[in-house]
Amino acid sequence: MNTALIVLLAATVVLVGLAAVFLGQETGAAGESENGTVKLPQPQTAGRVSVEEALAGRRSVRDYGAASLSLADLGQLLWAAQGVTDVRGYRTAPSAGALYPLEVTVAAGTVADLPAGVYRYVPSGHLLRRLADGDARSALARVALNQSAIEDAAAVIAISGVYERTTGKYGERGVRYVYMEAGHASQNIYLQAVPLGIGTVSIGAFDDGGVRRVLRMEEDERPIYLMPVGRV
Repeated sequence: MNTALIVLLAATVVLVGLAAVFLGQETGAAGESENGTVKLPQPQTAGRVSVEEALAGRRSVRDYGAASLSLADLGQLLWAAQGVTDVRGYRTAPSAGALYPLEVTVAAGTVADLPAGVYRYVPSGHLLRRLADGDARSALARVALNQSAIEDAAAVIAISGVYERTTGKYGERGVRYVYMEAGHASQNIYLQAVPLGIGTVSIGAFDDGGVRRVLRMEEDERPIYLMPVGRV
């Protein structure tokens, strides 16, 4: 085999590899890596439902169909809550001082291409980091006054806050800012759910310690919202 042919074959292998990487990024290919992370499909930033239509259609929904959610739909809801929208790290929900005290955790049950388990959303990479295996919805329902919406949903999105990230700058008033930010994130989930044909409801009745335990939260995290999500 002459030198020119060897060089040509090597160049072809490199180009094929680069093309695979490029296409994977462009199509938002998702999959679990060896370190327990799941890359979510690329979020959409344009749709066929206006903000006004989403506002008009927003309702609290506690009854869900049996159909599973797609990984893309779950990722879109998570992006709406805390996705990065700027090279400076700014997110979909406003944050006092851009300190971002919120954490978003998912108890996944029936989500296509995602094993049941507890996952932490990582906004900077638009990915999920697995915290625990197994379906946690029933255990989560038990520490939330046995509310059926939590057990029946395809997944449950939990919004928690680390107050110290904000109070370190703003003092005790920072706690109020954390609650304000959680409200922004929750409403973003509500509005994003409308064009996806997904129902959700904001739940605040639960045992904090129980939620923290079931969802593998850190000691400095305070759960604020549980938002079950499922097909209408």
